[in-house]
Amino acid sequence: MKDYDFIIVGAGSAGCVLAARLSASGQYQVALIEAGGSAERFWINTPIGFGRLYEDPKSNWLYQSEPELELNNTRSFQSRGKVLGGTSSINGLVYMRGQQHDFNQWKALGNYGWGYEDVLAFFKKSEKNQNGANYFHGDQGPLGVSNSSPHELADAFLAAGVQAGYELNKDLNGSSQDGFGYIPMTTYKGQRSSSASAYLKPIRNRKNLHIITKALVTRILFNHNTAIGIQYLHQGLSCHIQARREVIVSGGVFNSPQLLELSGIGQAKRLETLGIPVKVDLPGVGENLQDHFTASVTYRCTKKITLNDIINQPLRRIGMGIQYLLTRSGPMASGGVPSVGCLRSDPTELSPDIKLNLQLWGRSSTGKAKKGLDLLPFSSFGISMNLLHPESRGHVHIKNNNPLTAPSIQFNFFSTENDRRKAIYGLKEVRRLAKTTALKPYIQEEITPGPQFQTENELQAYCRSAGRSTHHGTSTCKMGIDKLAVVDPQLKVIGINQLRIIDASIMPNLVGGNTNAATIMIGEKGASMLLKDHESIT
Repeated sequence: MKDYDFIIVGAGSAGCVLAARLSASGQYQVALIEAGGSAERFWINTPIGFGRLYEDPKSNWLYQSEPELELNNTRSFQSRGKVLGGTSSINGLVYMRGQQHDFNQWKALGNYGWGYEDVLAFFKKSEKNQNGANYFHGDQGPLGVSNSSPHELADAFLAAGVQAGYELNKDLNGSSQDGFGYIPMTTYKGQRSSSASAYLKPIRNRKNLHIITKALVTRILFNHNTAIGIQYLHQGLSCHIQARREVIVSGGVFNSPQLLELSGIGQAKRLETLGIPVKVDLPGVGENLQDHFTASVTYRCTKKITLNDIINQPLRRIGMGIQYLLTRSGPMASGGVPSVGCLRSDPTELSPDIKLNLQLWGRSSTGKAKKGLDLLPFSSFGISMNLLHPESRGHVHIKNNNPLTAPSIQFNFFSTENDRRKAIYGLKEVRRLAKTTALKPYIQEEITPGPQFQTENELQAYCRSAGRSTHHGTSTCKMGIDKLAVVDPQLKVIGINQLRIIDASIMPNLVGGNTNAATIMIGEKGASMLLKDHESIT
């Protein structure tokens, strides 16, 4: 049994940040444990490759939710990274931090030190922004953040937003998120910038950092109510390592509550029923699951300028590949979502509550099953509607005491009247954009939902059949001071010594934007907390 100062469970968006920062001084021995393998693969490094990774068991947990009652009892597929870098290695590369109001709300809930002005420094610390540094951005950090390349459809989408009464926004991660603009991507010199490539790859040979891949952590080890190590499966063997200072769980929204429950931390009655000895009765473990519900409007395009036209045509596909290999540019250097619009469903909303994403492809599947991106065989594009602040809440819990069994995931999507009302508003706004003189020339016909869906009841029916997750799950080990809090504002697990959770699961509420940037920020802030605490006792 080997000893380390810090053991980090999970090498995802936050875990790689922690490994880099905690090992930087050389003072501490750090172990990073990851269930997946290496991220050094062509389709991981290539931005457009996320479509190939969508159903790849080598890099993806391929989770499915339980049947969703309000979505016609269908299951929602969950693309989650099982590789160094976690989901930052397989996601759609959108860099959106969330809104200033989100973090100020966290602080208002009792999470002091987590207001917008508190977290901004850590966003900037992480960022290597193509446009340089200013009040909102940094350019000396590890994470590459680049501008999306201009595109004819994206320009038309932005012009449509202006014609519909919205403003252009040159920095959706700046003073305000309102309006339409090009969206930054986590890329650097035409390649994906994941937490693995940005934080881990440059320091992987540090002598005080031990990275163990293809190792599934099965439980946390305790001495009374103090975490002292972990047990994990590696190459068919059960292994143990000890932590002299702290165990840090960074498994993400699904795997962090799973590991806590397997280790006896959670709802006492649930654990007793499964034959797991209760270490701490924490009723909030696995609760409060949130995600951005989405439904898309798909259009047949009048011009052959979409990704469908390139990918479905062999010669253009070969040309795209040659361009990327020679110049690291072109469609393969893109995530396919160049621009978005952030709007408010009602003037009384304190911040944008709906995001419209222009997708340079058209899909025939709803994403509910493991079918990849399933592109339509003709020129098409989509505009997806995301609910940024959904009211619906779900949960994640283990099904049994076997760590190899996937957890039960229940989102309860579309379960409140407000969520349903806002979704219909968002779909109607998409159609309003489609009628503008800027966007209308690019539209031959609406494919989904189609002209037969007009009334609110009909659009609700469409959402129930085609609505799904955006893979932005958070908040299952939430930070707070209330009865359902799992960690305190220092990210320490309540009732346990030397154990913290540092990942997207600690968000009290889902941020109004894609979650990767905020999770990396949590990793940066969590590392700073750890170093400050332990430097004072060294």
